[in-house]
Amino acid sequence: MADRMVGSPEIYSHKQREAEQSVNFVTCHDGFTLNDLVSYNEKHNEANGEGNRDGASDNRSWNCGVEGPTDDPAIEKLREQQIKNYLTITLMSLGIPMILMGDEVRHTQRGNNNAYCHDNEISWFDWSLIAKHAGMHRFVSLLCARRGIRSVEHESERVSLSDLLQGATKAWHGIKLDQPDWSDGSLSVALGGELRSEGLHFHFMLNAYWEPLEFELPTPSHGEEWRRWIDTSLEAPDDIVPWQAAQTIPGKTYRVEPHTVVMLFMPSQGDAR
Repeated sequence: MADRMVGSPEIYSHKQREAEQSVNFVTCHDGFTLNDLVSYNEKHNEANGEGNRDGASDNRSWNCGVEGPTDDPAIEKLREQQIKNYLTITLMSLGIPMILMGDEVRHTQRGNNNAYCHDNEISWFDWSLIAKHAGMHRFVSLLCARRGIRSVEHESERVSLSDLLQGATKAWHGIKLDQPDWSDGSLSVALGGELRSEGLHFHFMLNAYWEPLEFELPTPSHGEEWRRWIDTSLEAPDDIVPWQAAQTIPGKTYRVEPHTVVMLFMPSQGDAR
């Protein structure tokens, strides 16, 4: 995961390839949609007429406790949160992001991971989902807007996500600063850095554990405070906010809830770019 976030140098550095030559994605046209990746443990391809034998059986999915649709609000919240986690990591990582059409509004193929043969509701885009999952659509829109910013001198918000990671000095952490856990059983990591040309610091924390974790934060400089841009455990509209509206976060640590991604930033010398 850590290698993929910074452009997969483990794979490409020996070929001297740029990060932009890698493609980041969680789901694509083959396999589960992102909604189904967090809603089904098994494929459900019965509608294809092949006795559920077609399509891959190794989907690396987790249904969050119930197979398929559910009215359980706790499971629905976790699924929504997991989708936001996947989208945040995809759009925050260096390289070219690829998002499957419909994932931004939780399109489902009802657990079908081989829907090429359907010209019906299984594969059609349901436009009513934009209103039904307006919070998710808003979350992705704000992520994409920040990702796509281009450097224009007169703009006050000119640092894109790719610029932030590409040009920054970066350091890996765990729940303790400068102590990343690279063991096979590790379920947390943090990436911090500074973009000196823009006077901007960031701290990106991932907790895949089933309990909350308290992450140490780098000590602010110049009297500035950390500001929270993303916390996927929070309900909309607090899960992601417009960059300039980010609230300050007091304290030397940040509690990251289970299955959560958090992004903090800190402008130096009063610059909130």
